[in-house]
Amino acid sequence: MSSLPDFEKRWAGGPSVGEKFKDLFKKKEPIKQKLVMASYKVRSMVSRLEVFIERLRERDRTLFERVVDALTQGDEIRAAMYANEIAEIRKMVKQLTITQVALEQVALRLDTVITMGDVMAGLIPAVGVVKELKNVIKGIMPEMSLELSEVEEGLRDVVISAGEALGMPAGDIYTTPEARKILEEAKVVAEQRMKEKFPELPSLVTSATQKATAPATGTA
Repeated sequence: MSSLPDFEKRWAGGPSVGEKFKDLFKKKEPIKQKLVMASYKVRSMVSRLEVFIERLRERDRTLFERVVDALTQGDEIRAAMYANEIAEIRKMVKQLTITQVALEQVALRLDTVITMGDVMAGLIPAVGVVKELKNVIKGIMPEMSLELSEVEEGLRDVVISAGEALGMPAGDIYTTPEARKILEEAKVVAEQRMKEKFPELPSLVTSATQKATAPATGTA
């Protein structure tokens, strides 16, 4: 025979979503632990990216000096060669900076979820962002791409577990407008940082570089 409180709970429609979230974190301690570990890993990656980006900036500065030196000596071909290498470095730095800025946002979201417990709204965009970033960084830092895959898998499991516990299907985790917005904002911030930290190449060298890399034209 069911007790009166059981009957009242069923009659009122069961616990609220807020109570379910509290329950989820109380009963499933591994969920909170997974989030804390994910936050730690993400922040560690942000720090490592900063170190790697700084190394590339040092290389950029050295090459920039060589460009100026070559131009001073009237050697446009050598200046263009160094400028090409600078262009490749800056392309890499931009991808790394986008990853760094977006991961900073993911870390903030994880901290909010750990504090507030709103798993579904907080984590679903973060999972989509992490999935995108692991592809962005794959060709530059493959070991970090693998780490991001592990973080993505762990967060996805948390979202699915939370959805099952709360009776709220996760839906399509990867294509949320919020995830796209985080990535777009990261690109804008990365471009701004690039402008602030990397000097523009002399126009003479830019023209020489474009000529050197332009495809050959003419009839066969």
